[in-house]
Amino acid sequence: MQDKTRGWLNGLLGVIIFSGSLPATRVAVSGFDPVFLTAARASIAGVLGLLLLIALGVSRPRRKDMASLVTVALGVVVGFPLFSALALQSITAARSLVFLGLLPLATALFGVVRGGDRPHPAFWAFTVLGSLCVVSFALAQGAEASVRGDLLMLAAIITCGYGYAEGGRLSRHLGGWQVISWALVISLPVMLLIGWIFLPTQWQGISAAAWGGLAYVSLFSMLIGFFFWYHGLAKGGIAAVGQLQLLQPFMGLGLAAILLHEEVNSAMLAATLGVVACVGFARRYA
Repeated sequence: MQDKTRGWLNGLLGVIIFSGSLPATRVAVSGFDPVFLTAARASIAGVLGLLLLIALGVSRPRRKDMASLVTVALGVVVGFPLFSALALQSITAARSLVFLGLLPLATALFGVVRGGDRPHPAFWAFTVLGSLCVVSFALAQGAEASVRGDLLMLAAIITCGYGYAEGGRLSRHLGGWQVISWALVISLPVMLLIGWIFLPTQWQGISAAAWGGLAYVSLFSMLIGFFFWYHGLAKGGIAAVGQLQLLQPFMGLGLAAILLHEEVNSAMLAATLGVVACVGFARRYA
């Protein structure tokens, strides 16, 4: 199997895992403060990442990679989890799809700036078209707007796109799971301190669903998903594989239909088909 094909398959697995992130965060903030949730998920994943690095005897990253690892930590360990958790206090998960549809475009742009990607001009046309499909679908759902929530989600997308691109670049020589593990370890002392400061005063009122949301975003969204995602970006190209994120909102809605028995309407199916076509053409011209 060619490296680029492996990259796309790994990227797809990462997107499947990430598709449950925003719904799980939405559930988790019903029981936890957003700042505590951000610190807790990073701390849990950071401890697991540290144990993994020690168990496998991984050597420390080079000094010149440290600044980039800090950037990754600020983007995907702190920035996106915190901004999205704060935003989801003011907007619905459906509303967040408006901004999630812009994440592939942000990743591609930062991939050009930081990763040295140079896609064909047609790639950008299909990238923008795919983003418009997601945004149009999300707006058609009639989700309520909030200036505060919208600005926070925009900040989440910008920081996440940069963190994805920088992590994908580093993964070319460090390896995907090592990048996210080291980023988590670097941020672990600060996250443990913040988690202690914002520790809930009462635990008995926190629902099982909120605990389940915390478990998912800690294990899957913050750690395991990145093993596949960063490996995919490194092998298949940051800008190209990043387009798979266009499928993430629809995968999340699909999970809601399967697990929560929510309705899947014709508009969702039509938008999904349009996005799949855009991803396919973007891959061809990447």
